[in-house]
Amino acid sequence: MKQVIKADKFFLKNRETEAGYLIIRDGLFDIFCEREPEKYDQLLDYTGYWIGPGLVDTHIHGYNGNDIMDNNANGFKQMSVDLLSCGVTSFLPTTLTSSIESLNEVVQTIGEHINEVEGAKAKGIFLEGPFFTEKHKGAQNPGYFMDPSIDILKKWQELSQNTIVKIAIAPEREGTKAFIEYAASQQIKVAIAHTDATYEIATEAVKTGASIFTHTFNGMNGLHHREPGAVGAAMTVPNAYAEIICDGNHVHPVAANILMNQRGRDETILISDCMMAGGKPDGQYMLGEFEVFVEDGMAKIDTGSLAGSILKLKDAVKNVVDWGIATPAEAIKMASQIPCESIGLSDCGYIEKGIAADFIVLDKELDLQATFVNGVRRYVRE
Repeated sequence: MKQVIKADKFFLKNRETEAGYLIIRDGLFDIFCEREPEKYDQLLDYTGYWIGPGLVDTHIHGYNGNDIMDNNANGFKQMSVDLLSCGVTSFLPTTLTSSIESLNEVVQTIGEHINEVEGAKAKGIFLEGPFFTEKHKGAQNPGYFMDPSIDILKKWQELSQNTIVKIAIAPEREGTKAFIEYAASQQIKVAIAHTDATYEIATEAVKTGASIFTHTFNGMNGLHHREPGAVGAAMTVPNAYAEIICDGNHVHPVAANILMNQRGRDETILISDCMMAGGKPDGQYMLGEFEVFVEDGMAKIDTGSLAGSILKLKDAVKNVVDWGIATPAEAIKMASQIPCESIGLSDCGYIEKGIAADFIVLDKELDLQATFVNGVRRYVRE
């Protein structure tokens, strides 16, 4: 089937166009052309709108009442469908620090059902914990913290049917170097998170093979003029990416802009870090074992610490443009192509010939109008 999309602007891989036509063949992107093709089976007329790649959320715990740590296959599948309303067409189901037994069960469930999701595509598991440091625990349970273990990671990878693609650690813990080297040898990306690492320790971790800083500024040793800390490393160390939560609560827009300027917008990743209360009204929810209270756009535990977010990735894109710290093209890229590159994916996150036709329709204010997966419209704004 040959489809043609007509729109005012297209955000293709590494470039944007003006008005024209994008061809889709049998669910895959084909070429962009300025003139209407002579023959086609279907014309999708989005005159007045913009077309961008489907968004890719590489750090998300839950949405619309479902949480990955619930260990519920049906909830996991429903979450994938609900994420289409956020403009997300690919994601990494993300765990929390918990007991080894609990994590065994969760990764096994995801691994068994990862290819059964019918909405946003699950591209692998992100393990956020339990190899963290108590000082910057955030909404992670320090009772389960431990040093990195290659044997445990091997077990998780076995149980998950080799679907783990990313794991976060505090690099100051014992055994970090060998752990990073092993994970890297298995094509598992290592992220730095919930850490009190000095600049030197964080830098050495990246040199060893770590490559991502998890929710930069949050859950890590901050920038000081005599000790740049993990934040300083996130801004300056070569060969790394930096995640950031742009909901206006976790990071001030000025700090986000500083990170983007220092790290570069081609190495900055917009994430949601969303928990189950995303898409739901204010109230009381759970994040793992913690009670979370959601009010005025913020999710907190009883200590006052932020507990993930209720951010929709599409809103992070809109926020950074509204804050004046990114162009629409940069914002979309930081939420699609760059997340994919950070975990080594080349089959999603951008519009290019031969790639699955996962894309979003935006108005000129960057509000989501529709989400397509494999060339099929799966969500439309009411």
